[in-house]
Amino acid sequence: MSTEPSGAKPASSVSAAPGTRRPGGRTARTRAAVRDAVLSGLADHGYPGLTVEYVADHSGVHKTTLYRRWGGLEGMVADALDMAGEDTWTPPDTGSLDGDLRELAREVVESFADDATAAAPTAFVAAAFQSARAADALHAFYAKRFGRCEAVVERAVERGEAAPDTDAAALVRAVSAPLLLRVFITREPIDTALADQAAAAAVAATREGAFARR
Repeated sequence: MSTEPSGAKPASSVSAAPGTRRPGGRTARTRAAVRDAVLSGLADHGYPGLTVEYVADHSGVHKTTLYRRWGGLEGMVADALDMAGEDTWTPPDTGSLDGDLRELAREVVESFADDATAAAPTAFVAAAFQSARAADALHAFYAKRFGRCEAVVERAVERGEAAPDTDAAALVRAVSAPLLLRVFITREPIDTALADQAAAAAVAATREGAFARR
């Protein structure tokens, strides 16, 4: 499953904090430029070192506009995650639960294959520990990603590979959890072999009913 980081919390019908919905008239080009500057700044300096001045310099968007549209750094980081969640990514469909989960796990490995690909997801996770808005946005991003992955389990149920009461969200999380543990907690390398192992373990647990809804 791709871990490239969406979104900020949906805005209420009454009001919304800056960066949680698109102000009228904001162009896609401006939004993308700010997103790219935020990603670059997070990768180079981390959340503590990211400044509005940096985003303005690297996006070409005036500071006044940044404050008016996003309200500050937290809004810009949240909106960058929101844009990440607007992609067209879909889970694999290999024809088997084992194959689908293996491909999902391998996508996690690919997301952290080198410093360039790992910079964005790593920076967003780090920002989530220092900003409540970033944490909410990261939570929303992964909730959407895991939601899309439910199709994997639905197909497995139709093929008789999983019980109808299988908790799709729990199963998908179980595939990526051991890989992300190594990336963010123990700081160990991950590879294709570990991805395949995580997928095989999840499949075996599914067959034993470990992910049945309680």
